[in-house]
Amino acid sequence: MSDEVIVQNCAPTLAGIKTGNLFSAEFESKQKFLEDVRLLNKRLSPKGLRIIPMRYMEKRVLLYLYRPSHLRQDLSSQEAYSILMGMGYNCASPEECIIKLIKKLKSAADFPHEIGLFLGYPPEDVRGFIENNAANYKLIGTWKVYGDEAKARETFNKFEKCTSVYCRQWKNGKSIEQLSVAV
Repeated sequence: MSDEVIVQNCAPTLAGIKTGNLFSAEFESKQKFLEDVRLLNKRLSPKGLRIIPMRYMEKRVLLYLYRPSHLRQDLSSQEAYSILMGMGYNCASPEECIIKLIKKLKSAADFPHEIGLFLGYPPEDVRGFIENNAANYKLIGTWKVYGDEAKARETFNKFEKCTSVYCRQWKNGKSIEQLSVAV
């Protein structure tokens, strides 16, 4: 997994304006890959970031790059708590919620819709997605919007601009550590 793939897929999280991103990467050896993840965590943890494998498939892995401090704050909202409890989560800690999410990713036929809460999506939009079976949304961008369209549109634009700037800076020689904002 290259740093470039992380910059392309996770710029808003690296910048500290998004809780987390999911992306997939290829790997040859699971052991070598896990060593790469450990080294990457050593590089990024001083910036308040963490990366964990969520699900392995053939020669690809689904990865979650996130900011534990942001996730803790996001999951502490009453609406997020209510959604997760209704989906069978024990909300004692964000880490326990991640463990439950990993189990659901491994065992469920469908992608768990509550995953948006782990990515920083507004709980009202996650609830709307679940209750409407992904239909009847007002706007689509990084996620499907059921609540505040104007705020979502502003956030989508901010994420797009951030990704563009970060990819350009990466191509101009900035390292992933330099691009990662300490929050």
